Amino acid sequence: MADSSFDIVSKIDRQEVDNALSQTAREISQRYDFKGTGAEIKWSGEAIEIAANADDRASAVLDVFKEKLVKRQQSLKILEASEPRQSGRESKISVTLKEGISQEQAKKIGKLIRDEGPKKVKVQVQGDELRVSAPSRDALQEVIALVKGQDYDFAVQFTNYR
Repeated sequence: MADSSFDIVSKIDRQEVDNALSQTAREISQRYDFKGTGAEIKWSGEAIEIAANADDRASAVLDVFKEKLVKRQQSLKILEASEPRQSGRESKISVTLKEGISQEQAKKIGKLIRDEGPKKVKVQVQGDELRVSAPSRDALQEVIALVKGQDYDFAVQFTNYR
C-alpha cells in the first residue's frame, strides 16, 4: 500500500483578507470615534496602507482590521505591520502579508519532525512547502499534533491529506 501524505504550507486566503479589509473600511466610516480623523485602510499594491491623523487612530484601525481577520479564521501571523510613521499631516502604517515557508523555517520543521515525530515519517521540502509522508495515517495525525503544538512566527496550514 502507498504511503499516506499531507503538505505543510503557509498560504494566505486573499479573498478572506480582502473581505476583512472591506469590513474594516465600512466600520471605520461609520464609527463615531473615527469621525473626522481621516482614518482609512486600503490596498497599496500587495501591501495594505492604513492612514489617520494621529498615531493612536492609525493603531486603532489596525486593531479593528486584526479583529476582522480573526473573525474570518485568518492567523494574525500573516501580518507584518510597520510602526506608525508621519507622512505630512497624517500617520501611516504599512502592513505586508507574509506567505510561504522559507528554507530556514522548513529545515526547522523538518528537524522537529525527524527528532520528535514518529519513526518512518519522511519529510521533503518542495519549494515553499513541506510534504510529510508515512505508512500509517496515525503517524501523520501525530505529526500534525506535534507541529500544531509549536509556536512558529508564521501561519501553518495542512493541505492535501491523503
